[in-house]
Amino acid sequence: MIFGRSKSGATPLDGVDVVLADLDGVVYAGPGALPHAVDSLNRAADEGHRLGYITNNASRTDASVAEHLTSLGLTVVPEDVVTSPQAAMRLLRELVPAGSTLLVIGGEGLVVEVEKAGFVVTRSAEDSPAAVVQGFAPEVGWAQLAEAAYALATPLDEGGIPWVATNTDWTIPQARGIAPGNGTLVSAVHTAVGRLATVAGKPERPIFDVAVARTGASSPLFIGDRLDTDVQGARAADMRSVLVLTGIDRPKQVLAAPPNQRPDFIVSDLRQLFEPYPATVVKGDRTRVGDAIVEIDGVDLRIVSAGEQQIDLLRAGAAAIWNSGRAIFGFRVPEQLYADPFRVR
Repeated sequence: MIFGRSKSGATPLDGVDVVLADLDGVVYAGPGALPHAVDSLNRAADEGHRLGYITNNASRTDASVAEHLTSLGLTVVPEDVVTSPQAAMRLLRELVPAGSTLLVIGGEGLVVEVEKAGFVVTRSAEDSPAAVVQGFAPEVGWAQLAEAAYALATPLDEGGIPWVATNTDWTIPQARGIAPGNGTLVSAVHTAVGRLATVAGKPERPIFDVAVARTGASSPLFIGDRLDTDVQGARAADMRSVLVLTGIDRPKQVLAAPPNQRPDFIVSDLRQLFEPYPATVVKGDRTRVGDAIVEIDGVDLRIVSAGEQQIDLLRAGAAAIWNSGRAIFGFRVPEQLYADPFRVR
């Protein structure tokens, strides 16, 4: 188990040289910054931590992301931003010859990286592309997805061409709510052709490897809002991770997280990066985090003490379930344990 790895009194940032942050749901939702995110990241920089940003969103360039973050009050240059299209180019350099023509399904963020990598962009399967690369953009529609399906009709083991997806996030946070992500678009092509894409972005390693190489990190900490991409990816890349409850995944998902999606730290917002992280203390069937105590009693997960902070109760409940070796459906869980006062409205 990784959860609660910190020493008593230590903060999540102790011993960290580089802080790598996801963007959607961590720094912003739509155009606006999330509460406390910018001030907290600036404080981390002021205290000597290098900052980098990792995004699966392929619709924008690193320069436009840096400009957006700068407008929110952060100090960011394009080199601080690692995008899933950049990770996709790293993969494609190994899959097809330099200068090849690629069928691009996506927007400006993907097109710019394809051209920077020395490949030729086409939008038509009739141009005999050497590979298909697919990323999210709001303007992607049926016509582009159909071109991908035409180009990928022949299976790879029968002489077909490679297919690289920047990411497969099912959803993307927007100012108006949660919208379909690139995973839904990749799935549409998959349904048509019966093939699976090679994925460059989170939770796969390529995007994390690019970030480590670029920042020179030796002890990085990754901050994300999703268990299935951010936390799972960080664990696969041997990074410590923070799940912040300002984005997609909620307390119910935390309690039910499988072993490969369990973060080192759970915080309600980024201010808690600087607070001593309470130790998880297990004594018999009881688990304590701060002054919150839960107890396993057969199939019941009982709250002995709710404590003063809902976040500590969630941490205690998660640790109790995770340490039990049983899945969440093996318990009766009181609603108070997965209450959600953390959601940003």
